[in-house]
Amino acid sequence: MAESGYLVNRTKDGSEACYYVNQTGGNYFQSTGALTTSLPLFVLQLSVVLFTTRLLLLILRPLRQPSIVAFIIAGVLLGPSALGTTPLFLDHVLPFKAVKVLETFANLALVYYMFLFGLEMDLKPIMNSGSEAIRIAISGTLIPLGFGFGLFYLLQLLDSNAKEISSFKGSIFWAITLTATNFPDVTQVLTDLKLLRTDIGRLAMSSAISSDFFTWILLVVAMSLLNARPYYVLPSILAFVLLCGFVIRPVISKIANHAVKGEDFTEQHIWFILGWIVFFGFITDAFGLHSMVGSFMLGVIMPRRDVIRMKLMERLDDFVSGIMMPLFFLTSGTRTDAGFMLKETPWYAIFIIIFLSFGAKILSTLLVFLLHNKSMEDGFALGVIMNTKGVMSIIIINAGRNIKALNNQTFTLMVFSALAMTCLVEPIVAATYKPRKKLLRYKHRTIESVLTNGVEFKILACVLSNRDAPCMISLLEASNAGPDFPICVIAVHLVELTGRNTAMLIVHDHSMTSMSNPIRAKSESDQIIFAFKSYEKRNGAVSVQTITAISPYENMHEDICSLALDKRVSLIIIPFQTVLTADGRVEDAKSTFPAMNQYVLENATCSVGLLVDRGLGSIMQTGPARNSSNSKRHRIAMIFIGGHDDREALAYAWRMAGHPGISLTVLRFLPGRIAAQSTPEHSSNNHDELFSSMTIEEREKRLDDDYTYEFMFKTLDDESITYTEKVVNNGDETLAEIRRNDADFDLYIVGRGEKTRSVLTSGLSDWNSCQELGTMGDTLASSNFASHASVLVVQQYVPKNYIANPHGFSASLGSTTWQPLMVSDQVSFGNTTSISHQYVYDQDEDDDDDYDYDYDRK
Repeated sequence: MAESGYLVNRTKDGSEACYYVNQTGGNYFQSTGALTTSLPLFVLQLSVVLFTTRLLLLILRPLRQPSIVAFIIAGVLLGPSALGTTPLFLDHVLPFKAVKVLETFANLALVYYMFLFGLEMDLKPIMNSGSEAIRIAISGTLIPLGFGFGLFYLLQLLDSNAKEISSFKGSIFWAITLTATNFPDVTQVLTDLKLLRTDIGRLAMSSAISSDFFTWILLVVAMSLLNARPYYVLPSILAFVLLCGFVIRPVISKIANHAVKGEDFTEQHIWFILGWIVFFGFITDAFGLHSMVGSFMLGVIMPRRDVIRMKLMERLDDFVSGIMMPLFFLTSGTRTDAGFMLKETPWYAIFIIIFLSFGAKILSTLLVFLLHNKSMEDGFALGVIMNTKGVMSIIIINAGRNIKALNNQTFTLMVFSALAMTCLVEPIVAATYKPRKKLLRYKHRTIESVLTNGVEFKILACVLSNRDAPCMISLLEASNAGPDFPICVIAVHLVELTGRNTAMLIVHDHSMTSMSNPIRAKSESDQIIFAFKSYEKRNGAVSVQTITAISPYENMHEDICSLALDKRVSLIIIPFQTVLTADGRVEDAKSTFPAMNQYVLENATCSVGLLVDRGLGSIMQTGPARNSSNSKRHRIAMIFIGGHDDREALAYAWRMAGHPGISLTVLRFLPGRIAAQSTPEHSSNNHDELFSSMTIEEREKRLDDDYTYEFMFKTLDDESITYTEKVVNNGDETLAEIRRNDADFDLYIVGRGEKTRSVLTSGLSDWNSCQELGTMGDTLASSNFASHASVLVVQQYVPKNYIANPHGFSASLGSTTWQPLMVSDQVSFGNTTSISHQYVYDQDEDDDDDYDYDYDRK
């Protein structure tokens, strides 16, 4: 039976012949001689395939399909399955004489693509994968292998036309194709489904990268054994791998280290490496394997230097992935003929083959989950995700076609099976799987809770770049770690996912001197790790764990929130990246930061702090150490307006006040008579009725009074702490008082107060440019405030069913329990200490009641 598609064979006289076999069989169109194509024709072909691919990407993006789907469909549409059979397309876009040129560029694209694949491959995640991921990968390799062999023979039983080709060779490639799981596309699927940082997502990524590694080994072994000289190919490849690992790699590393150290890594080095890519491909091609094996090996042995990798990615990534690889899929599409497959293969056979192919990975995963007594729902979802095919699957199928192990019928059926399996992954998982939230119950989600119970203070410190590390460490140093108040720091370096890198979490242990991280991350991460480890060595009461999180900026909040939940932290600190506009307003340095900050503020399961740095690192690190006798102290101001966020900020400031090198000033603002006129009055004398009728604001006010007076009472004898209450009526007066009391503070600590509406900040919100900082935080961070001090904005974690309890806090000393202070002339504490209310009447304003409550320690 004849097949339809493009075939290129070498004739006896050495010339090239290109054939197109039509679907009816028997009629061949032949073009012999040197196969050349003009430049305008090649440009036209490239333009058509790029336009088609981009159009499909736009169409499929709302459907949340991986990009590989658009590439495969584009190739199929331009092949004999659709446009490739029209006379206009055959004569002017894909004439027979152009096919060989396209195949040449497609092979070159594959060589450079596999070099990039090897350049980014890191075997450490495979070695560090848990036993469960390894079992899933092994099961996902062995069971699909058996399915692949069986399905190929089943196709021959269902369709007698499939018997024309060697069943043994074809079944091998079919089986290896079913074992493949494309790691980059799995990551994209998990990101689309918002499962990337869930337990099932982490397990899927670990299993996928291990599965990719096993599939690659199987492909190399299969191509070696199916070669005409297997006894020559296998020893040659083994010797080549050993040569690359033990001879070539050290030489390249030495040259690269010398070039990078002397900053001599130039364009000549880039062109030299590009030439070696082709040379390595030529070596493995001479051994009898595909040239992509050699380029892959060169990518694996390349040194993990950021400068080298970044420059190579800059030169190759966009060109190879965006321009050359569509030519590879176009060549694959010219071999795919859906019409011929549908005509020669019964429809029920196609359905059965795709259904069973899809079920192989699901069955393998369910068996592992059943043996471990884990949720079958999770096992089914993971099995579906592991069916994500990608470039590797298409490479395997084309490799089988190149050695004629697959005919046009089986080749087309495999391409469409891989396409259907990948297309079904996201819709099935989205429709059937709802991830269960972790039921991690931990009490100490707030700083208040840590301070009250005296437990270890766990902080998740996020760092976006090197410049964030000094200010973050300075803030941690000021957090007053000691033997009785230990601190556990989880330092997370947030790295933007760029190019073809894959999202992941890298945990750095104490023995690791370097890491093979994605582009731009390694050297910067090493410096950040060193800085935090040095901080840990300086302070014996601090333990530090460093993590690198690589993901797109729009998904970084998932990394932050999931890590905070896993580590049971009480506070997340994020550096607030800002730039100042011409009018002095604060704006985010990157348009994606507001969304990330807002998502963390909304979804975090603990308190959150946003740190606006204005040289905090240089200021705090030049001052006295904990045990220094230097009398100079760093000055911190806490602005208290009211609400749970301000109480949390006061709790953090209270902890910092215990540091011997810090002095704390607390400014509490209270509403004057004009501001208080809007407060409803309650005439009921019954306590229960009065409590039930109290508004949320009143309850919060009671809590504010309790906590501030507890703070005031317990710190009376501490000379490093100053507590002052100011009475104002609006935001302008509040800001004026802050400026009046400004004493060259190094740091302001304020509550975000997003859900707290106070007349004390009225008018200030009209000028807000960064909502995530809150009204007071945005005001203090703007250049109009004319202060060099850094600003820490704190938001307290509040459960959804939170109801303010006015009896939630009380201050006690001995048998005395302190209730909120009422307005009186003087309140005595023991025999030696008193607090007096000093009313300062503003004579310039007739009835403005602009007076202060100044608590002066006597």
